[in-house]
Amino acid sequence: MKPLRFLTVATALAAMVFVTSCSSQRGLGRHTQDDDRTSQRSSRGASKSSDAATGQTADGKEKDLKPIEFLQHVTDNSQHARFITSKVKFSVEVGARQMTLTGNLKMKRDDVIRLQLMAFGFVEAGRLEFTKEYVLIMDRINKLYMKVPYAQMDFLRNSQIDFYVLQSLFWNELFQPGKMKVTDEALKTYSTDMGSDDAIISMESGKLSYRWLADKANHRVKMANILYNDRFRGNYQLNWDYEDFQQNNRKYFPMEHKISFSTPEKEVKLGMTLNYMGADENWETRTEVSSKYRQVSVEEILQRFMSL
Repeated sequence: MKPLRFLTVATALAAMVFVTSCSSQRGLGRHTQDDDRTSQRSSRGASKSSDAATGQTADGKEKDLKPIEFLQHVTDNSQHARFITSKVKFSVEVGARQMTLTGNLKMKRDDVIRLQLMAFGFVEAGRLEFTKEYVLIMDRINKLYMKVPYAQMDFLRNSQIDFYVLQSLFWNELFQPGKMKVTDEALKTYSTDMGSDDAIISMESGKLSYRWLADKANHRVKMANILYNDRFRGNYQLNWDYEDFQQNNRKYFPMEHKISFSTPEKEVKLGMTLNYMGADENWETRTEVSSKYRQVSVEEILQRFMSL
């Protein structure tokens, strides 16, 4: 494999780890009014604002929804498919560096999220796998891997980011840290601002703050945002945008995901575009690591990325 192609794959793998780890390592959290990106996005391009979301009555007429009713509609819009699979195009942007490559996305509800990065379109060069028990990262070119439980990753554990939070981000859903799913009772802990075309949903959890934008007309999550405001070190922010919704099993799912993580020193942007909505069940949901692979630490993988 050419050195440039390997650098592309290695950088993409490291960028994904960097976004996942650093966004939680810094303890992403509380918004301020002047730096609330969610509010800015919600008002961008807005026409007339309304005071409530709308649904429809049995006779087809629109009706106002209370915030709790709106949240129930949003959660009801969650994808019910057990499997989601697709060919995927990835893009990575770090400063002036930009690169694209292809791969596969394979997800099984409440079980596993797997990203496979391909070289030359048909050779797997890297793998990123999230299960309920561990995080696995494989560099198939150099035969290196990292496999650790969430409990041993301080930045994930302390930030309450586990498999179910990551699953909700990939599956375009609301989430509540530490919970497997959002119940009707848990919806009462969210605050919902219905004052513009997009509803702003928010929740506080210790030092962490979470914001979502949801389309009031379609009751779909359009963006998830986590922000930590540190007056000494600056702001740290994770943003996940969802676009190009297409129907799948009577539900809609975003075909385009735009992810960015910013610190006072650096910004990493990732793009993930699905080619189709598949439901392939014929694949092993756990990766067995060969004895030919050498285990490395998260720090070693991140060091590769930071040295680029």
